[in-house]
Amino acid sequence: MTAPIPNLRGTACVPPAELPIPRPGLAAVISDEGFRLFFPLAALHAALWPFLWVAVQGYRLVGTTAMTPGVWHMHEMIWGSFGAALIGFLTSAFPEWTDTPKLQGRALWLLAGLWGVARVIGLFGLDLLTPVAALADLGWIAGLVLYGARISWQKRTDNLLAFLCWLAAFGATEAVARWHMIRGDAFEAGEMMRLGGLVFLGLLGLALARIAVAVTNLVLDPSEQTSPFRPHPGRLNLAPGLVALAVVAQAMGASPAVGGWLLLAAGAGFIDRMAEGFIGRAALRAEILALSLPAGMAGAGLIWLGAARIGAPLAEAGGWHLALMGGLGLATLAVLSIAGLFHAGHSLPFGRPVKAAMAALLAATACRIWPEIAGGEAQALHIASAALWALAFGLWLRAYCPILSDPETLGNHEGC
Repeated sequence: MTAPIPNLRGTACVPPAELPIPRPGLAAVISDEGFRLFFPLAALHAALWPFLWVAVQGYRLVGTTAMTPGVWHMHEMIWGSFGAALIGFLTSAFPEWTDTPKLQGRALWLLAGLWGVARVIGLFGLDLLTPVAALADLGWIAGLVLYGARISWQKRTDNLLAFLCWLAAFGATEAVARWHMIRGDAFEAGEMMRLGGLVFLGLLGLALARIAVAVTNLVLDPSEQTSPFRPHPGRLNLAPGLVALAVVAQAMGASPAVGGWLLLAAGAGFIDRMAEGFIGRAALRAEILALSLPAGMAGAGLIWLGAARIGAPLAEAGGWHLALMGGLGLATLAVLSIAGLFHAGHSLPFGRPVKAAMAALLAATACRIWPEIAGGEAQALHIASAALWALAFGLWLRAYCPILSDPETLGNHEGC
């Protein structure tokens, strides 16, 4: 060990090489990359907000709202919980896919601030502040689009173009939905939010196509020496493309029958995506099920909706909950779990908390759609569904917050 060097006052001072490196604070760690900040926000919002709406009816705490509770609930799940997961995923994935510097620090805090302002307003259903919430949500969506467009221009690449188009559509549905909320038209606002849900399913199809290849190859060959899984290129954008047709048709006012058949086709596209998970015995691995089951539930929900619109005796609410709560919900949990591990330098397999969270989320979805299938009293099942949903994301938070806030994981990037 190097001997201490005496200073002018006769006391020993430690050579620079011996000084301990200060550990970054929590704020610096969680703002180092998008997934560290927004994945916990997404899980926290998903765990608390729905439970408060259903069990405590938090949206009534400050008075009467012109929008129905269901409209606020639907908006806050799509642009709130799922929106935060989207911000975290794209702000981490865009730099990885294009080999550019990651977004961090003040830029992430700004996005978080815009997202958070809208969520507080949405929790209480503050109709008078809907314009403020609209500007906040449109602000972070526009920020993502501009960020991706800047990277694309700098790198002269079209790799992000599909995501940017879907993000622009997501922003457009948000703008129209908020306009109807400001006007007090709950029906039209709800219709536009459902269209926004379909747009998010298109984003889901793109994300699953990106993630599934890496995860499946890692499951099949943990040594990463080979790439045994190579999906057909023509199938990568099949599900998003079919969803795009359904979205355009609905936006242009197509008849229920035309829209129904297009939803059936889009559902089949997601079922085809699910079929890519049939890779032998490894298909039963939690990591594969986490990607194939969301596609399957999204596909089944869209088929349910399509069948209802062409005359089947089915309530559309069940199809929407199966596609958005089951499909998008489990996909969000999968992205939080997989990308959270990879970007923090960890690898598969999942731990028991994630598997338990997946089971809780599947049970929550089953409780929510059961009244649509069997009828009967729904309130108790709705409360059970909200509690199981909160449990799922609470388990994720408990397992992943220590990982994402650990300074030792900074710079340990596996990619996704």
